[in-house]
Amino acid sequence: MPAPAPPRERFTAQQLGVVALIASVQFVNILDFVMVMPLGRDFALALEFSEAHIGYIAGAYTASACVAGLVGSRFLDRIDRKTALCFAMIGLATGTALGGLATSFETLIATRLIAGAFGGPATALAIAIVSDAVPAQLRGRALGMVMGAFSIASVLGVPAGLWLGEQFGWRAPFFAVGGLGVGVSAIAFVLLPPMRGHLDHPAVHRVTTAELVSRPIVLVTYSMTGLTMMAGFVLIPNISGYLQMNLDYPRGHIDQLYLYGGLASVVSMQAAGWLVDRYGSFRTSILGSLIVVSVMWAGFYEYPPLESPVVMFIGFMTGMALRNVSYSTLNTKVPEPEVRARYQSLSSAVQHGASALAAIVSAQLLTRVPRVPQVAGKSEYVLVGMPRVAALAMALTLLIPVLLWWIEGQVQRRAAAGGGPGIVPKPAVR
Repeated sequence: MPAPAPPRERFTAQQLGVVALIASVQFVNILDFVMVMPLGRDFALALEFSEAHIGYIAGAYTASACVAGLVGSRFLDRIDRKTALCFAMIGLATGTALGGLATSFETLIATRLIAGAFGGPATALAIAIVSDAVPAQLRGRALGMVMGAFSIASVLGVPAGLWLGEQFGWRAPFFAVGGLGVGVSAIAFVLLPPMRGHLDHPAVHRVTTAELVSRPIVLVTYSMTGLTMMAGFVLIPNISGYLQMNLDYPRGHIDQLYLYGGLASVVSMQAAGWLVDRYGSFRTSILGSLIVVSVMWAGFYEYPPLESPVVMFIGFMTGMALRNVSYSTLNTKVPEPEVRARYQSLSSAVQHGASALAAIVSAQLLTRVPRVPQVAGKSEYVLVGMPRVAALAMALTLLIPVLLWWIEGQVQRRAAAGGGPGIVPKPAVR
């Protein structure tokens, strides 16, 4: 199993600065995505489409990000990572702001396609930048900090977005996040140092995408990435609607739910980073997966479900944090620096493609039906099919640690053989 991280290993001030900047970029990127799902019922009612179709809105973003990841893999390693990141963030901010101008289900889908086309590459570039700046033995903690942006988005951003939607209408959060994206992009452009070290390595021009994805460790890692995304996003887009419609959870308390879950995630992500650096991704992922499966069983599969949505949501966010930091950290140890953006761009394509597929599958498994009998003060409709969605999510979750075990073993053996933590490019043909 993994050896403990060297006790004297510490972040430098420059490394911490890069991590903080990328965390702020990821905050906007993640907020843009996670904000849409809790607001789903608001704009479904405003634009007059079924709540069972909210998954298609999430799927539009992720499908577009998947295509953008495939396209970006052809050139992202050939330009300065800082320039590429700022361009992607401006595009993301523009697409998000346009979402506030949507007038129908179709136009909202179109704006989410635009946002996803830039959000996908932004994610890949953010992870590549952190991986370039931080050594492998500290990467779990670094990614725990960066992925903490998800927690902060849940703690601050989602409740703020829900409050804006309640006070000023569902369009206001889209405009607010778009403006925030422009501001963060400007700060990153001024403060982030140039990231051009990968351009000096000849392998950036020599290793082809076909060669990269043909290696067994890459194929298995991408399979792990796809399973992880599907296991989460077959369920996540529907949580808010399910709680409100089936469990009669008040709309005005949804922001508090994300606040508590986000606070739990802030703590658990930092703990996850330490656990991964200390004990490895495989062991940490087992703990996270067991927590997630337990919550899915008690909250969405069993009927009646767990009585406290707050406890359910806190457990879900905690388990997800442990699992996601485990897989993300291990994912960064597979590629060499000179192919890192290309590798991460393809990984982003897999992430978003799997998320889109999961969202679409969940929309197919769920049906909105009238409540029988009608009860005053309760939703007129309920969602049917959540146990099927939960069963699929649990099955996928249980497969993830198996793949992490194999990948982690491969990375350790290669490092022990002196090959370093990443893919060793083949020598040039002369």
